[in-house]
Amino acid sequence: MKPRYAFASDILALFAERGTDAVDVPIIQPADPFLDMAGEDLRRRIFLTESETGATLCLRPEFTIPVCLDHIASQAGTPRRYSYLGEVFRQRREGGNEFVQAGIEDLGDTDTAAADARSVSDAHALLSRVLPGQALSIVLGDQTTFEAVLAALGLPRGWRMRLARAFGSATMLEAALADLANPTRNGTLPAAVAAIVAEGDHEKLAAHVESNMAAAGFSASASRTPAEIARRLMEKAELRSVRLSREAFEALKDFLSIKVPLEGATDALEKFSAAAGLSLGGALQNFASRAEAIAGYGLPAGMVTYDAAFGRPLDYYTGLVFEISASGGERVLAGGGRYDRLLTLLGAQAPIPGVGFSVWLDRIGALRETVR
Repeated sequence: MKPRYAFASDILALFAERGTDAVDVPIIQPADPFLDMAGEDLRRRIFLTESETGATLCLRPEFTIPVCLDHIASQAGTPRRYSYLGEVFRQRREGGNEFVQAGIEDLGDTDTAAADARSVSDAHALLSRVLPGQALSIVLGDQTTFEAVLAALGLPRGWRMRLARAFGSATMLEAALADLANPTRNGTLPAAVAAIVAEGDHEKLAAHVESNMAAAGFSASASRTPAEIARRLMEKAELRSVRLSREAFEALKDFLSIKVPLEGATDALEKFSAAAGLSLGGALQNFASRAEAIAGYGLPAGMVTYDAAFGRPLDYYTGLVFEISASGGERVLAGGGRYDRLLTLLGAQAPIPGVGFSVWLDRIGALRETVR
């Protein structure tokens, strides 16, 4: 594309210095990967259309999924670092529905700590180049550490999945914690359904759902199947049946309240796990290795903050998540994270670890205007 921002050339120069392969992916993309994996907030904002054959398509709402699909289709080897600069399209966004992103996707590096640190450092270097003299602040979270705490507390799988999905949304996480503290009863279910759920008989419940769907004239092939509905009802019943002990609930709240400079984050997590009597195992070791690797890039002391409750609203993240803003500013300039399961879900034959970031050129441009 022809850059609409004069400073885009500085971004492309940095990409070249970092040894990335420039990639240009189509604006029209298959919609299903985004609808399945991108997160509720982004799903609501996608521009959808159909092909001549009836396939659901969309305008490119972000670059990570298209770059990963392109990598899989090309059967390229790894490790490989891709860079991009181009338009993305999202509905109901202040300033218009079309804007420009640039970023790097780092695929296949098995040294997770090094790749994570490099991603944070590259994002910071890019912003420092196009916003010279601008003080920046970095906040990072860690989905893996959060999930390790949930597992150590003994939460069942259903609750761990719900809380993990809520990790990128303060509102969803608050609602989930409220439900965990005060689980609702099965009273909202019809008596016959509640009785079968209480028995735990999945096949009987699926048959009951199918019978009611047929009586109401609903086709089982038009939406979720009776078996899927029955499974979801059973999961909800499990969620409602769990009540954490006061000590465990307080431990979870204590963890989520951790917010410290990165240089003190490992100590804070070690003190938390010792006080709560929890073993975080490899998650804590990996966190410490990443923190050490980030420190090796010499970012100013106090610039990076670890916030245990911080996440980003994209479903495909699995570990590190981070955002960079101008100090004192509310608008995020860059954001990224790790997505080790994404490429397998998109069709890769073998697992491929990945981490990446993107920057918003319109926000950078607006900030440059204010400091002139």
